Amino acid sequence: MRQIELGAIKVPQFQRDFVWSRTKSAKLIDSLLRGFPIGTFILWKTKEELRTVRNIGDINFPPTQAGDYTQYVLDGQQRLTSIFAILHGAKLNRDGKEDDFSQLYIDLDTDGTRDLVIADVSGMEPHRYVPIHVLLGEGMIKKIKEYPEEYHDRML
Repeated sequence: MRQIELGAIKVPQFQRDFVWSRTKSAKLIDSLLRGFPIGTFILWKTKEELRTVRNIGDINFPPTQAGDYTQYVLDGQQRLTSIFAILHGAKLNRDGKEDDFSQLYIDLDTDGTRDLVIADVSGMEPHRYVPIHVLLGEGMIKKIKEYPEEYHDRML
């Protein structure tokens, strides 16, 4: 994730646009959290500079510094973009609509038979879910204090 933020990982223009829905992206994170395999990523590490590239999820990152390596995503762009967008609570604009990846949550009351990662929290008590980007971000310790003690272990 840090290499993406530094602009060292790019998506070549010949790759298709990011098309996964928030629901499909949530399923990916659910699989990761359950320890299921999600496939491999293929990156091409080179000092060669492609004429046309885009950033992960069309979020603007700094250009790769002259003389440094760039890693171009050849396989796994949908997965990589999903993970990045969810962890950072990114809002991606696609086809004139904003897709808010900050609105994906961990269901703290799941018993393992339901999805752990959810997009719809309507009708749920606020202490039953936590946004993924908050839980995995720097503000996690502060956030835990806002939840009943019975959820603390699940959040860690």
